[in-house]
Order: sequence, then C-alpha cells, then structure tokens
Amino acid sequence: MIYRFLEEPWEPAYATEALRKISRHPALSLAYKVHATQRLVERGITISDMLHLLKHGTVLDAASAATRPDYFKYVITCITPNSFGREMAAVVIPDYRACTIKIVTVYWVDEQATKAGTLGGTIND
Repeated sequence: MIYRFLEEPWEPAYATEALRKISRHPALSLAYKVHATQRLVERGITISDMLHLLKHGTVLDAASAATRPDYFKYVITCITPNSFGREMAAVVIPDYRACTIKIVTVYWVDEQATKAGTLGGTIND
C-alpha cells in the first residue's frame, strides 16, 4: 500500500521497500550533492553500481533528520556487481511523492576512516 510511504520517517524495512520502489520507477530523478559526486570518483564507484545499490540494497538502521524539515536520511548498503565483493553504502534522502532520491555521500563499509566523523579521530567499535 502506497500510503505507508507518505509519512516519514520510515522503519528500516519500509525504507528498504520505498527506496527500491522509487529507484525502479521510470520517472526516477537522482540528485547528487557535490560531495557525493567527488566520493564516487575518488572511490571508483560507478553510476550503475549506485543504481544497483538503490534497487537491491537494504536499510538496516533508523532514519536521521535531514537539514530540510520533514525530510530524512537513510543509509542503504549492498554488494554491487563492480565492487569485487565489497559492501558499498550511501546516505540518501528520498522524496517518495516526487520520485526523487538525493545522494548525500557514498563509501565502502570496510573503510572506516572514510566515514564522516572518523577522520583524524578514533573509532569506537
């Protein structure tokens, strides 16, 4: 039922389903923050892998508030065809009604030092 996707934040299972539905829709519009574009190039992640991630990935954690009111960020993860078995993740902000997904950043899950907030600091596991 589509109505459950109109009210956010979504539980991880609903977020997974919603992101997969949006990413498979023919009217999908992807918007990339400059930071995300830089990280795609820096990490050798292709647009096709980004699309694979959105179509097949899983959201495991609760959403966090985006800077724009009434929008939420989700972390989606997946092993993609060109990742050589590495798990890739992206922070995304979906808009179900507009069929849009904004990509905030992308990273390899196994590279802890490249995640925001860990550079120059310590990682508490």
